[in-house]
Amino acid sequence: MPIIVPKDIPAAKILQSENIFIMNEKRAMTQDIRPLEIAIINLMPTKVVTETQLMRLLSNSPLQVNITLISTETYVGKNTSLEHLQRFYKSFSEVKNKKFDGMIITGAPVEEIEFEEVKYWDELKEIFEFARKNVTSTLFICWGAQAGLYYYYGIEKHPLPKKLFGVYKHRKLVDYERLLKGTDDRFYMPHSRHTTVYEDDIKKCPDLVLISASKEAGASIIRSKDNKFIFITGHAEYDRNTLELEYKRDLDKGLDIDPPENYYISGNSGEIKMSWVSTANLIYMNWLNHYVYQLTPYDIENVK
Repeated sequence: MPIIVPKDIPAAKILQSENIFIMNEKRAMTQDIRPLEIAIINLMPTKVVTETQLMRLLSNSPLQVNITLISTETYVGKNTSLEHLQRFYKSFSEVKNKKFDGMIITGAPVEEIEFEEVKYWDELKEIFEFARKNVTSTLFICWGAQAGLYYYYGIEKHPLPKKLFGVYKHRKLVDYERLLKGTDDRFYMPHSRHTTVYEDDIKKCPDLVLISASKEAGASIIRSKDNKFIFITGHAEYDRNTLELEYKRDLDKGLDIDPPENYYISGNSGEIKMSWVSTANLIYMNWLNHYVYQLTPYDIENVK
C-alpha cells in the first residue's frame, strides 16, 4: 500500500527515486477504492491444488480481491472432476466481454510440445489478445511465461539436457524493482521444467526488462517495460511438499528423475527446507499493489 506524506516534503523525492509508492494527502482524501477483479487461467492438471496455492498468496494483502477461475474449452483435463469445473470455473467465452484488473496464467505440463501443437493453443492466443486489451496487468507462470514470451515477443523456448527440478538461488538484477520490494538480494524459488528461455534473448528485446536470474535456472523474472506483463519461469506459489509429490509421482511412472535439488535439509529425502515462502508472498503482494491496484482505473470499464 502507498505511504501518505505531506505535499512537497523533501523525503518524497528520495522515496520516489527508490520506486517506493507515495501519495500526497490531497490525493489520499479523494481516492476511491473498490474490489480488484482477478482472473486465473488455470492450465495445471491439479487444478484444486493450484487454485488454492494462488488464492493463498492473493489473500496476503489488505486489498479486497474477487477471483474468477477460468478453464479452457478446447481441452478438458481428466485430473479434476467435471463437477468441480462446472461449479467453480467459467469458460473464456463466458468472460470475454468483461474486463479485469489482473490476470494470472499458470503453467502446464506441455512444455516439450511445440506451442502450435498444444491442443488449446488457438484458444490461448485469444486469451493473450484479451489480456493485451482488457487486463491492467497479467502474470505468467512457468510454461505460461514461456508461451507469453513466445506469443508477444517471439522468444523461443529451448530444451534442457535434463529436467530442471529443485529450489534455486536467484539474484536481483534491477535496483528498487517494485515487484521484488522487501526481498533479499538473493532469494530462492522452485523450478520444475524441461525447457528454458535464454537470458540473451530477453536482454536483446527492447520491450523487456530482466529482473532476476539464477546460475542454474537462468532467466527467472521478466517484466515488460510498459508494466503490463510479468513472466515468472519458476513456481513461487508451490507448497512445501509440491516437489516431493511430483518426484514420487514420476518415480511411480518409472521416469528417470533425480531428487529435487536444494530441497531437503539433509540428503535426498527427509525434512524439507522451505526457503521460498516469504519471497512468494512478497512477489504476489507487490504485484497486486504496484502493478494492479496502483495502475488500474477506478472504473474497470476504462481498462485498456
